[in-house]
Amino acid sequence: MAVKNTAQVVIDGKIITLGGYESEEYFQKVAAYINNKISELSQMPGYSRQAMETKHTLLSLNITDDYFKAKKQAEIFEQDLQQKDQEMYDLKHELISLKMQIEEAKKAEQEAQEQKNLLDGKVKELEKELDELLK
Repeated sequence: MAVKNTAQVVIDGKIITLGGYESEEYFQKVAAYINNKISELSQMPGYSRQAMETKHTLLSLNITDDYFKAKKQAEIFEQDLQQKDQEMYDLKHELISLKMQIEEAKKAEQEAQEQKNLLDGKVKELEKELDELLK
């Protein structure tokens, strides 16, 4: 069973205790992300004059926007991965097919060589017979 962790983090200048099954480093990373978003929004003209509820809504909207963009990017990566997996499968299949063709070509070459050797032997026999007949 996973152990529940807690960590104190600073978000927007306030100390907050976060709890969950993630590591303290993860909690600090989340807090840093939120602080970064707050900092970005604070640099927008007129943001500081907004009501706290409006600020929270804007923060939530920005975080949600980042989430959906990251989710879309993950879907694109997943599609790319599936496509590459399919391409790899196709290449492996083609490689196996080519190996089989090479093996068949080697067998055909070996059979042709055996036939050639057999015919060479017959040619020599016929040449000997011809030589004997011409003597």
